[in-house]
Amino acid sequence: MEDRKLTVRAVERALDILLCFTTRSDLGLTEIASQIGLHKSTVHRLMATLEDRGFVIRDAATEKYRLGIRIWELSAHMSRSDDPAILLLPAMERLRDRLGETVSLYLRDGGERIRIQAVQSDQAIRRVAPVGVRLPLSVGASSKVLMAFAADEDREELMNGPEWPVFIDPAVYLAQMEDIRVSGYATSYEEREPGAAAVSVPIMDRRGNIAAALSVSGPVSRLSQETLHEYAPVLKEAAVQMGLMLP
Repeated sequence: MEDRKLTVRAVERALDILLCFTTRSDLGLTEIASQIGLHKSTVHRLMATLEDRGFVIRDAATEKYRLGIRIWELSAHMSRSDDPAILLLPAMERLRDRLGETVSLYLRDGGERIRIQAVQSDQAIRRVAPVGVRLPLSVGASSKVLMAFAADEDREELMNGPEWPVFIDPAVYLAQMEDIRVSGYATSYEEREPGAAAVSVPIMDRRGNIAAALSVSGPVSRLSQETLHEYAPVLKEAAVQMGLMLP
């Protein structure tokens, strides 16, 4: 039993190491050890195993690590016909071309949302939305959409969790969730990022459950609050068509 616990712990630590690369493309041993709270010698042993298996590559000149070819081999198998990030990409590109702003697709993962696909605006001044970024579920247009159409117990768990911002009144938040369910969309205006605005709608699957959040975002210089509300019907129309594309 003890050997099994040690094996599970080693696997958990190795996965924690790989997750460090979601925000940085290259990391040194000290940086990784600091992020996951382990001694450098322990991290060094785990990195050696990951390197032997091709999951990370070490740059001899900088002594920093980056993700290896095995990661790309695994991710290649995710590009199948039922993957929303691939399946909905052409429709997202058409929406970007129509509105001229960055289009993003989000899924909820536990207490966070993750951007699984993005089509960047072609305009010189734009909001860049990197794929793979994780964001809190408490603020932002897409976060509000994902929670408004989630199960009641999911909202309660979020609001009672340690990460819930003290400045958000639960009663006000729940009223906002109801408004979003009625209107079918959410907006944010410099709510999470200064100078950025967004409007988001749910993509519902064929069973009537929320599958993802679709958003359009850009600088407040172009996306006034009035413009966000004008864009909402366009997004809702696109989301309906995207929902029909899902299995």
